[in-house]
Amino acid sequence: MPADEPLDLFERERPRARALQAPLADRMRPRSLEDVLGQAHLVGPGAPLRTLVESGSLPSLVLWGPPGSGKTTLARLLAAGPGQGSGPPRVRFVPLSAVLAGVKDVRAVVERAAREQAAGVRTVLFLDEIHRFHRGQQDALLPHVEHGTVTLIGATTENPCFELAPPLLSRCRVFVLRRLDAETLAALVRRAATDAERGLGASGVRLDEEAVAALVDAADGDARRALGLLESAVSLWQRGPRDVPLAAALVGEASGQRVLVHDRDREEHYNVISALIKSLRASDPDAGLYWLARLLEAGEDPCFVARRLVVFAAEDVGNAEPQALSLATAAHLAAERIGMPEARIPLAQAVAFLACAPKSNAAYAGLERARRDVRDRGSLPVPLHLRNAPTPLLRELGYGRGYRDPHHEPGGFVADPNLPPELGTPHYYEPGEAGAERSIRERLSAWRARRAAPGEDPERS
Repeated sequence: MPADEPLDLFERERPRARALQAPLADRMRPRSLEDVLGQAHLVGPGAPLRTLVESGSLPSLVLWGPPGSGKTTLARLLAAGPGQGSGPPRVRFVPLSAVLAGVKDVRAVVERAAREQAAGVRTVLFLDEIHRFHRGQQDALLPHVEHGTVTLIGATTENPCFELAPPLLSRCRVFVLRRLDAETLAALVRRAATDAERGLGASGVRLDEEAVAALVDAADGDARRALGLLESAVSLWQRGPRDVPLAAALVGEASGQRVLVHDRDREEHYNVISALIKSLRASDPDAGLYWLARLLEAGEDPCFVARRLVVFAAEDVGNAEPQALSLATAAHLAAERIGMPEARIPLAQAVAFLACAPKSNAAYAGLERARRDVRDRGSLPVPLHLRNAPTPLLRELGYGRGYRDPHHEPGGFVADPNLPPELGTPHYYEPGEAGAERSIRERLSAWRARRAAPGEDPERS
């Protein structure tokens, strides 16, 4: 045996040694699409990503999905294609993280890709967290993606419509990964616990169903988190007697406090606040309180929530319950003055009240109709009788002439028109039948009838 043979053997064993030391989530990555659990809408028979792999034609694409949904795994499987055979690899997979990499790193990948392209080697550049590249860095990718020097696979947890530059997005197909459901996570956990080669099967661990359920619950849809918790729980189990199954209590000890998936200014932030507002609009106080709890438990700014409630009170409750705006404004003030955790109490009161209040968006809808006329008709002159007349010259010009103060008229009403004559008699505000707006509707209908025929107004005669 040559003198350097042991060293060569050692070098060949290093990848395996590193693999055994890798986190469980990394060791358990599927080796083929058949091993993938979940995302059947993308990798099932006849699904888009499976079709791409089987065709051997891989375009540049973006994988968008929540943490732990399999974006990196799918990127590797897509790059591998249907099988490379026994010859030299025809695809080089280059993973980069947009958190750590920059244009210099991309340029190095592209330069090597250009050299190898002539030899028939295709380079797949996997850019994780691609949304962390700013627009200038994204633009630097464009010519290389456009010319096919590299095939780009971007992965992101954020909405690519908002986070990726339109020119780059137009050159990539977007595939949406879904949050993993409980059944998929349970199957994943059981597979890892029994796999003796890559998983924890060699440890002899047994999971009872309560432990599996606890792992799934704590994972919150995240496969990486599920496997990380399993690995931690098995480490704790190995310190005790090996003849008992791993129990749910150890899972709780390993998982610690639940961390909710949320952010202050990105996709999930807007999704949850949208769910709160739409639940209030649907008059569902139970759903409203749930989404409020989700926001506050995730650390959302209570004043942001309070501001949205103030807007909702005016936009969606309106004059159907005039007290709604006062209560929402008071809740906003309370959130500013007392802060968390006590601010959750007036916020909960406001959410419950707004959900149960009668609803009307008539004032808001009326304003939007008026805005359309303003945009379409421009700055129409203010009728003379409505103009301010603080000087003799303005009064001589007719400003304020003919104005009648309703406080000095019988019934406190004047039928004179108050709009530019070019607009005619539009009805911007149309009160509904809910709550206090019913009586407003009755009064307004009577006033409009009198204003439509001022010559017949008995109060003028």
